[in-house]
Amino acid sequence: MGGHAPYVWTSWGLSMLAILSIFILAKRRNARIRRRLITQLQRKDKFDV
Repeated sequence: MGGHAPYVWTSWGLSMLAILSIFILAKRRNARIRRRLITQLQRKDKFDV
């Protein structure tokens, strides 16, 4: 763990950041999709009645 340590840390940190950003983006996208589905279901209920 001499001169390679900083490179390992930066690569690990970057990979963690990438995973976190992807996770957050996926969560936001899922929330939007859920809202759309809920509104569509509510509209269907209104039309049925």
